[in-house]
Amino acid sequence: MVFYLVFKKERVWGMCRPLSDWERAVEFHGHACPGLAVGYRAAQIALRELKTERAQDEELVAVVETDACGVDAIQVLTGCTLGKGNLLYRDYGKHVFTFICRDSHRAVRIAIKATAWQQEETYRELRKKVFGREASEEEKALFQQYQEQRMRYILEAPEEEICTVQRLEVEPPPKARLFDSVICSVCGEPVAEVRARVKGGKPVCIPCADEYSRGW
Repeated sequence: MVFYLVFKKERVWGMCRPLSDWERAVEFHGHACPGLAVGYRAAQIALRELKTERAQDEELVAVVETDACGVDAIQVLTGCTLGKGNLLYRDYGKHVFTFICRDSHRAVRIAIKATAWQQEETYRELRKKVFGREASEEEKALFQQYQEQRMRYILEAPEEEICTVQRLEVEPPPKARLFDSVICSVCGEPVAEVRARVKGGKPVCIPCADEYSRGW
């Protein structure tokens, strides 16, 4: 199987060929990287295990435990998005993704193994320099080589090497709800009623609430 690190729309007799799923994920995300590859593999496995296709509405739900790059690939391949309400974010800082079919109540939990991220000391040092904007052009090029090698491994390795797959039977979460809006008495902007606060007996949005907190 061939995966594209850099892609372009090829024109054949004046026509653009359809992009592959990987290319669509890269186009949506903006670049190819190991993190995107993780979400791509997780989405592929989920669609296969649940015997389903990309969600048009809320037929499929994704619960993601990270806000990293891979979530973009999950949105593209599975159709689980924040806007539709079938992408639920849990701020756990883990590359763990659970996918749930509403009709069947079948689910699959995919946890990425540490081996997918195994890094050499040279890579870690380069990464610090690149993200710290201290890397030379040669170091940037070497870092990109490491990134491409790691990405190819994630995309092509047997799935048992990079993740654990657990099949579940669960109750799907409630569907997304629509809420009435109220007008913030401070800024005058509409805010979902369920997210409004009360200040001086009047509705306010969260940024205007100046909520009291002792930091607990």
